[in-house]
Amino acid sequence: MRQLYKILPIMLAVGLVGCDSETYTKWKSKLTLEDQEIFVSKLPDSAPIMKVAVVDGYPPFSFQDDYGNLQGSDIDSIRAIGEEQGFKVDFYKESEQDLFDSVLTGRNDMAVAGISYQKALTEKYGLSKPYLHNPSTIMYVKPELNIKDLDDLKGLRVGVLEGSTQAAALDKSEDIDLTVAKTSFLSYESLMQDKVDAIIDNRYILLYTTKNHPEHIVTMVSYEDEDDAAAGQVVLVNKKNKALLEEVNKGVAQLKERGVFEQIQRYWLDQVKK
Repeated sequence: MRQLYKILPIMLAVGLVGCDSETYTKWKSKLTLEDQEIFVSKLPDSAPIMKVAVVDGYPPFSFQDDYGNLQGSDIDSIRAIGEEQGFKVDFYKESEQDLFDSVLTGRNDMAVAGISYQKALTEKYGLSKPYLHNPSTIMYVKPELNIKDLDDLKGLRVGVLEGSTQAAALDKSEDIDLTVAKTSFLSYESLMQDKVDAIIDNRYILLYTTKNHPEHIVTMVSYEDEDDAAAGQVVLVNKKNKALLEEVNKGVAQLKERGVFEQIQRYWLDQVKK
């Protein structure tokens, strides 16, 4: 279903040419829940509309606000790309599996949901250039474990998210006792309950969770560099729509150069309820 959304960073992104990151941060910091307005695109009514599949309940990328509307950094990011390249976006909530299928069948034009680059996906989908460096990260509680990289996980109980790139990478490891969770938060809970020794997820997912739960002291270790393709967060596009993929890539390049995506992500981390 089509949704109405509260104001997002796009309103600044439209006029962001010539603005720096500090300006962006100051503008966003003035917004409160009470001050928010309904988002209105700056594009003309004749602008094309793209259908974007999203997953609810996946903070900080896409989740519902107190009014039941979708919000999050991926919502902001794809709006920013659209405003930059001249197309509007309508959001459609899908399950994780339906999200991919909806793009494959053409029901939706593209998808954003904290999607990490996977070479296997390129066989069926068009993947944009990465708009965010979101490396796989190990989180643990017990300092005596002193985990520095994947090799230190041997012999330990490790939690991962079902269907994630981390789960696929560790699935055949005989040296790790792997536990698969349905959601990132369930994986985090298993760590807090000492059901696992460590968990692995995307960095921004773990950062968001730890900011929401400052009562727990944890250690986080990221192990993918900027040039590691798997650490890149991408927009999933229908493979037949090469023109749209090209437009998305242009928008990604322009906004990335101005530091917009980093500021969007930082804003959403700052919005965590203390």
